[in-house]
Amino acid sequence: MSTIRIARRKPLHARIGVFGVGFHAYWPQFDGLLDELLGKLAVFIDKLQPHGVEVVDFGMVDDAESAYALLPRLKAADLDLVFCDMLTYATSASFAAIARGLDVPLVLVALQPRAALDYSRASTYMQLCNDDFCSVPEFTGVAIRMGRRPPPVILGMLHDDPAAEAEIRQWCQIAKVLHDLQRARIGHFGHPIEHMLDMQTDQTALTAAFGCHIVQTEADDLLRLERTVTESEIVVKKQQILNLFDTPNPVSDPLTTRLTDADLDVAARVAVALDKFVAEKRLDGLAYYYAGEAGSPLRQLVTNLIVGNSLLTAAGFPMCGESDLKTCIAMLIMDRLEIGGSFAEFHPIDFREGFVLVGHDGPHHLNIAEGKPVLRSLLKYHGKPGSGASVEFKIQEGPITMLSISVTRDGRFKFVIAEGASVHGPIPPTGNTNTRGYFQPDVRTFLKRWVAEGPTHHFALGVGHHAQTLLQIAEILDVPAAVVTG
Repeated sequence: MSTIRIARRKPLHARIGVFGVGFHAYWPQFDGLLDELLGKLAVFIDKLQPHGVEVVDFGMVDDAESAYALLPRLKAADLDLVFCDMLTYATSASFAAIARGLDVPLVLVALQPRAALDYSRASTYMQLCNDDFCSVPEFTGVAIRMGRRPPPVILGMLHDDPAAEAEIRQWCQIAKVLHDLQRARIGHFGHPIEHMLDMQTDQTALTAAFGCHIVQTEADDLLRLERTVTESEIVVKKQQILNLFDTPNPVSDPLTTRLTDADLDVAARVAVALDKFVAEKRLDGLAYYYAGEAGSPLRQLVTNLIVGNSLLTAAGFPMCGESDLKTCIAMLIMDRLEIGGSFAEFHPIDFREGFVLVGHDGPHHLNIAEGKPVLRSLLKYHGKPGSGASVEFKIQEGPITMLSISVTRDGRFKFVIAEGASVHGPIPPTGNTNTRGYFQPDVRTFLKRWVAEGPTHHFALGVGHHAQTLLQIAEILDVPAAVVTG
């Protein structure tokens, strides 16, 4: 990813529990084995430290009694994720009570110290030190018998294993997603645009599925806070905006002009008011749509949130237009995975070169822009009331991932996921984001397969390929998911 332009306002956090498993019968048989295995556990815990998570070490479980004793401690620790470190063979009695009773995601870790046994010097002791995988089938089978899904497994070597390290990082990021999803306060004011039937969302269902709380707010509260904005605050915000954005001359679209001083002033004033609004309501995101009375201060305010929204989105507060609460959640998930999360939809297809333009008229995650983003003044916002400053940029060139959260016929949320590529080339200079999105096997086939999964017309757009991570999150949340592939 490119250099971060806007710092995260609230640090990411997750609280992860770790316990190791072994077999109590081994300790009197093999002097030093328990200490060596606890040393392995310490090495694994050290691997978690660089990923910005809080780790709680619960030590060793080696029989049924210690498993039953550990369960209430795990449940009381307010954990987002638990790693079970398979230090050697362990009977499933040391796991069954935990598998049955634990109410947070659990991941098995089987990382053996040696890439292979030294067969010329092999011993039972050496085997036991590297028997990390031996009881994994027993544990997953017992989890299924306990009515739970088989836990995912990190399988590899304890040292010098980039694939295992990547999985550890992935699970730490997932823990951060879960931590914030279950505590997020997503603001909402206004209503979906009347005819956008796919935007309608049961807010109780959002809490049931994701844990977040929807905070009902009023556009008038934003207007009230705008009255408190000072000239000095506007000056500071204008300078921040000008430092982050280019303001080029218009090109081919007659709706665009060079950013005017008046539009910059309005965008800065509204951005300051929005900062105050987010702080007062203690929000972690916002979805909105409101038109206001023609010519009123409220209309000018609510139609000029794009710049302030983009600044906040890049700082870790997903802000979502057209009252799209579901996509606000998708943007939050991507942001907590640290892969961006811009508000997006499909724009015209280029049948000559075989791509589709992917973007929207705001808001956007500025930290995943290719180059410096642009601000243009628009004489009108197409399909919506108002005029003013609007954000234009491309997503970073390279792999991209899309996540749409839709609703099925039976009322369940569904993840629709796809991976593609953002490639080099011009975009229309319309004051909107647009990225040249290439998808396999070809643009026609991909788009037909995408719509067949029932997505909303909006989705979150991030950088990198992360479909498997999103599938893991969907499975943890018990949300159906489909990956649209070539």
